[in-house]
Amino acid sequence: MTETKATEPVRQLFARGRELISPLLPKRMRAGIPIVPVVRLAGVIGMSTPLKQGLTLAGAARVLDRAFGFKRAKAVALVLNSPGGSAVQSHLMFRRIRQLADEKNLPVIAFVEDVAASGGYMLACAADEIVCDPSSIVGSIGVIGASFGFQEAIGRLGIERRIYTAGERKSTLDPFLPENPEDVAHLKAIQQEIHQTFIGLVKDRRRNLSGPENTMFSGDYWTAKTALGYGLIDRIGDMRSVLRERYGKDVLTPLVQGERSWFGRPLPGVGRVDMGDMLGRAGLADELISAVEARALWARYGL
Repeated sequence: MTETKATEPVRQLFARGRELISPLLPKRMRAGIPIVPVVRLAGVIGMSTPLKQGLTLAGAARVLDRAFGFKRAKAVALVLNSPGGSAVQSHLMFRRIRQLADEKNLPVIAFVEDVAASGGYMLACAADEIVCDPSSIVGSIGVIGASFGFQEAIGRLGIERRIYTAGERKSTLDPFLPENPEDVAHLKAIQQEIHQTFIGLVKDRRRNLSGPENTMFSGDYWTAKTALGYGLIDRIGDMRSVLRERYGKDVLTPLVQGERSWFGRPLPGVGRVDMGDMLGRAGLADELISAVEARALWARYGL
């Protein structure tokens, strides 16, 4: 008797055992149940403060690794709600998602909630398919920078600005000095370079673009219906309906979150700051300014 014939009854016994016990197991442990891990990426990108952490690669990397590491995963779903922020952090997270998708050979589906604009849209472009609610805001493919000019205000208060540098360009765009046209030209050249990188990324990922380029890449933004017509998204819908349609009504969508302590608080990690230290310095003022800046980003899209 060959080894194969000798072990066949044992294999059949194990197979029968799996069939009997399968209905008693949680759905996530049953063979054949499709799984699509869900990662939620929400908030302003790169703008982190001690009281409110923004989206950064350092904060998202472990969650993304866990999502793409699921056994039997059919795809990975990204739930996006971001008005943008840091161009660098947006691109770093975009690249990490694409690297993991290629390594694990898994499709990525982005589901946009309120807004995926600017850097938020860059994150959406990391997906192989973008799905939006009809009222979602999409686009803002551009670069923006903003500041204030205080030179007249401090003059009225009798304040004299004193600044000392080593390097003639170190005081570029100082808000307490009159605006220098050369500084503005230099900033706009940098913005133009970043903008072209963004445009190239969108063209590479969205092969069915059909809108006029001077419109799509103007920094403007639209609801999902117009974005669909331009080829900036793939369809209108919601996560539950789309995933059940594609993978069946039994599809599991576990939400993958960052590690937490036994008491439910985020574990300390990169970028964590002690609250007592923050409040003991001038951090509260920084916190308020950051909150205003974040609020302004959301308000740009009527949110």
